[in-house]
Amino acid sequence: MAWRIDKCVLRGEIDNRTKGRVTGRLWLVGRPEPVILSLAGDCYRDIAGGRLTFENPSPEPGDLEGLKTLQEGTVGDITASRRVKVPQGSFEEMHALAEAGKPFPFKWSNSLYLEWYSEANGRVVIESADFRLKPDLEPAWRMTEEEERDRREQNRLAIRSFMQRLVEAREEGWDGADEDEEPMDEFAWEKFLRESDERTEKHAALWEKFRDHPDRERLIAREMGWDWLDDALDADARGAFEEEHEAFDEEELPELVPNPLTEGRDWIRTQDGDVRHPLSHRAFQHAMATFHRCRDKGLLGEEASEEVRDMVFQAEMVSAKLAGALNGLAYREEPDGGFIVACLKRALKYVQNALGAADKVGQEGMLQESELEQYRTEMFAIREEMLALMKRYRER
Repeated sequence: MAWRIDKCVLRGEIDNRTKGRVTGRLWLVGRPEPVILSLAGDCYRDIAGGRLTFENPSPEPGDLEGLKTLQEGTVGDITASRRVKVPQGSFEEMHALAEAGKPFPFKWSNSLYLEWYSEANGRVVIESADFRLKPDLEPAWRMTEEEERDRREQNRLAIRSFMQRLVEAREEGWDGADEDEEPMDEFAWEKFLRESDERTEKHAALWEKFRDHPDRERLIAREMGWDWLDDALDADARGAFEEEHEAFDEEELPELVPNPLTEGRDWIRTQDGDVRHPLSHRAFQHAMATFHRCRDKGLLGEEASEEVRDMVFQAEMVSAKLAGALNGLAYREEPDGGFIVACLKRALKYVQNALGAADKVGQEGMLQESELEQYRTEMFAIREEMLALMKRYRER
């Protein structure tokens, strides 16, 4: 993953006066000695042939443990004129403007972007539109347009190679872990699903916080700790995945075919041609029947009771949770029993919610008792089938 150290920079210098060689020094918060750069390659035309010094007006401490003092390797993108949108105002002000349907103000600014690939630390990036820059007035040599095109192509290939190494490293680590770890049981899956819920909530909060920011995808990726996504966004912006995009656009994905040996037990085909688990389909039909009954009685209009809305919603949630847990069984030869049991346990909560909502609707007198009894009877039957499935997959 990339090291992003711009916030920790106090000041620095980049020197490309020798063609084919970039050297430099970086003074960082909390480090008495500067980081030394010794890189093969050239900067882009705005810096190529010259020397650039820069200063960070508001440095901050950060985690620099593991960053080597000597950075030897190759140049990536190095420029002082990358155009970026810089919002004018706080996140709170931008959010208020967005809520009012008004565009938020921003200005285009040149950003300093220093990137290199070191033997010690891999990809390292410094990116900021706030640094104070002081370039040399006269370069020792000048880069041609053709040389810059070649430089950009070399950098595109460099970040593509870097991403490939990351993928290979992740795959090797995953394979090694699989060999040593036991299959996850229902309790491990429950823990995993809870953590997944927490990540989802964090992502939603970050999206709300940064939704009006022009660089929100990168900010969210960094806050979530998804360094690989930050790297991938950089690589995609540089055209590193053009071949993959073209191949994917042309590729026809194979049609999923359910396992014929498990038809009737793990899946059925509905009248509409959909493939569903029998219990998932039963819950879907129950949810739809409840929705149509309440709608036809005029109970779901603008003046609808919250209790009725909740009763319909909980039935729909039971259907959705069972679809997520069970519909994929049609295509699996060896289903993960622990995962299925964990998902079914989570779905039971919505069955209880549905029954509780029906009791509240009964107190309001908006549906006949016979209709509510039909709703409860079917929900109890669905619950019994869920419990039977949990027993079956635990025994596996």
